[in-house]
Amino acid sequence: MDMSLVASAVTAQSANLQTNITTQLLKNNATAEKQAMQILLGAGGATSQANVASGVGGQVDISA
Repeated sequence: MDMSLVASAVTAQSANLQTNITTQLLKNNATAEKQAMQILLGAGGATSQANVASGVGGQVDISA
């Protein structure tokens, strides 16, 4: 087999591997950003009381 063909095949495999790694990294970054924004915006159904003072929301008088 000609060495130029071998080198070409190895280069193609390396480029394919780099493309796969880059795609996975971009996907992971997008997922992480999405989760961070959901936490910051309070989305996702869970209401966070992490940034409120103690006692807030404990007892609410609704008799009025």
